[in-house]
Amino acid sequence: MIEVEHLSKYYGNFMAIEDISFKVEKGEILGFLGPNGAGKTTTMRILTGYMPPTSGTARIAGYDIFFDSLKARREIGYLPESNPLYGDMSVRALLEFFGKLRGLDKKYLKRRISEVIEKMRLEEYAETDINKMSKGFRQRVGVAQAILHEPAVLILDEPTIGIDPVQVVETRQIIKELGKEHTIILSTHILPEVSMVCQKVIIVNEGHLIAADRPENLSIGISGQDKIKAVVRGPMREVAAALRDLNGVETVDYESTGVDGTARFNVSARINRDIREDLSKLIVNRGWGLLEMQPVGLSLEDVFVKLTTKEEI
Repeated sequence: MIEVEHLSKYYGNFMAIEDISFKVEKGEILGFLGPNGAGKTTTMRILTGYMPPTSGTARIAGYDIFFDSLKARREIGYLPESNPLYGDMSVRALLEFFGKLRGLDKKYLKRRISEVIEKMRLEEYAETDINKMSKGFRQRVGVAQAILHEPAVLILDEPTIGIDPVQVVETRQIIKELGKEHTIILSTHILPEVSMVCQKVIIVNEGHLIAADRPENLSIGISGQDKIKAVVRGPMREVAAALRDLNGVETVDYESTGVDGTARFNVSARINRDIREDLSKLIVNRGWGLLEMQPVGLSLEDVFVKLTTKEEI
């Protein structure tokens, strides 16, 4: 649905982005991450047709953003971080205005306005002037105008920044629901948000793409290990020694967790070596109690810091 190939943008001798390539499949929600000045905004401006690249290309729903710019832009809904809206208009009037700018048929536009107002849960505010609404509801109006023409692709730039926690939760749920109908690029600095709603993540830094994968795979790739946390009832030292002898295990750390004889073990195995079945068999066969077992990875925040800074955390 979105294909970016060797995209570069230079301002004179200054490199904004260089040789960026990635794909977003139909129905995916992509988290687009990077520090300030990393090249996210430049990339989004190119994808939305706001500016041309210096080299490389991108296709939106099969349309080249340079050679088929108008067709590509018709397939895009865009919510910029600034969310420019006309505050003296009501929600309904603003959506009607944007629909007319897009050349939507009058009958179709009327139906779509009702649909997007319902989808964005704006029924109570349909006739309210936008400048009288909270930031969270103005953000919803911004998303409403972005989906009005039923685009294949949505590009959302910081959709939850500056809104209250209740609105954040509701907006995230709306984004998940929109992901069932649209391919979405979500640019945000709120990293837990990416873990909650995105199936794939790309990270850019200093104009270059430095990582692209599923969130859970990034943590394993950065640490170079698969890690398991296990809570076991049994003799700590004996359990630890047995775990260290398991095929594929590299390190075992443990600590007492209670007076009932339980201990928490952090077991690191070679990457792509799933030791969970062997671990559980070992514990059961020795007559110990396996109370908890779960994979542990670096948080997305840890991954982001490791990839975008030169200092170790």
